[in-house]
Amino acid sequence: MSDTTENTPAVEEMEEVTPEQKQRRLLLIGALLIMFGALGFVSLGNLGENLVYYWDCSQVLEAGDDAYGATIRLGGVVKEGSLDWDANSNELNFQVTDGTSVLDVHATGAPPQMFREGIGVVVEGTMVKATGGGRFESERLMVKHSNEYKAPEEGTEAKDLYKTVEGL
Repeated sequence: MSDTTENTPAVEEMEEVTPEQKQRRLLLIGALLIMFGALGFVSLGNLGENLVYYWDCSQVLEAGDDAYGATIRLGGVVKEGSLDWDANSNELNFQVTDGTSVLDVHATGAPPQMFREGIGVVVEGTMVKATGGGRFESERLMVKHSNEYKAPEEGTEAKDLYKTVEGL
């Protein structure tokens, strides 16, 4: 029998970590921590300033002074008889209701073509203090509608289908 253990060491020697290698590892770990901290700050740091709340009229009125200045998407229905469109100055005043509360809304610019009384709307903007209470200043006006096409009933006039603010 031959002795083969003489050629291979029985116990492997462990390499010692030099101070230079320790310093490099600590530097790498520190750089990774700083990178992930910066990424977290950038992604979550200003999140509160960019939030847009979706509220109905009752929630806006319940919020009181907290509603002023915050960017809000106000959802509701355009109240019948409240629409006032001035084509010369491109100003639109109307009221939005959720069935229990009503808010005055002021918008500038041309409204969407489907905009009319009794239709669901989402108005993005802010509450401002005005005489007699608050008023919602709209920066963006969107009309809610279904994606479902319904053919007009027989005998319906085409001009009745195109009721918009142009006829006011």
